[in-house]
Amino acid sequence: MKTIEDIDLTRVPRHVAIIMDGNGRWAQRQAKMRLFGHQSAMQAVRDAVEAAAALHVDYLTLYTFSTENWNRPQEEVDGLMRLMIKEVEEETPTLMKNNVRLATIGDLERLPSDSRQSILRCIKDTSANTGTTLVLALSYSARWETAKALKEVVRDAQAGRLQIEDINEETLRNYLETKDMPDPDLLIRTGGELRVSNFLLWQLAYTEFYFTDLLWPDFRQTHFYDAVYDYQHRQRRYGQTGEQVEEAK
Repeated sequence: MKTIEDIDLTRVPRHVAIIMDGNGRWAQRQAKMRLFGHQSAMQAVRDAVEAAAALHVDYLTLYTFSTENWNRPQEEVDGLMRLMIKEVEEETPTLMKNNVRLATIGDLERLPSDSRQSILRCIKDTSANTGTTLVLALSYSARWETAKALKEVVRDAQAGRLQIEDINEETLRNYLETKDMPDPDLLIRTGGELRVSNFLLWQLAYTEFYFTDLLWPDFRQTHFYDAVYDYQHRQRRYGQTGEQVEEAK
């Protein structure tokens, strides 16, 4: 396991995204309800945020609640919403202490009013912080984001604010939920699954993937450092040859 001393602080990824998988299975292995796994996972969230802040990662995006998660049993959804309020309110002082700013992507209007207001208060309270930006993907999916962006493009084109011949990759980027942040350099997925689960599909085009069998509630700072260390020992080519990348250094 790596520590912060093993990391080259001059080559830290600007944006790390995490698919936090395995809470339910972790709870089931202990003969507990699924919500117990979600509650126990909060320490993993704290560790990931603290590790990102220690490395001065600019953005840390956590896949917190997908649009598909609304289809889970209502008892679990309600429990997750209550847990969200509790944790956001309790963790706001820690975010302030660590100079972490909170942001969100996703359809916040679908959240219960008390959950949404709790999130918005924390966003306001931490808005002046200048360290790591913690982005919670809430009621988010990449296909929802794509459909939303397409509607906005068509609306602007019909209103004459956008010429069809001017639409390119950069134009579309400006309609995405993540328009104000860089694409992820590194995606971490826990839980042993090897898929991206409708998460940041546009943004992950050149992201490095790191998969681990570790279930999310067991994730700690050292596991974050393991992933970053692995990332730093890869060559990112962006369609070029390895020789071209080396020559450009």
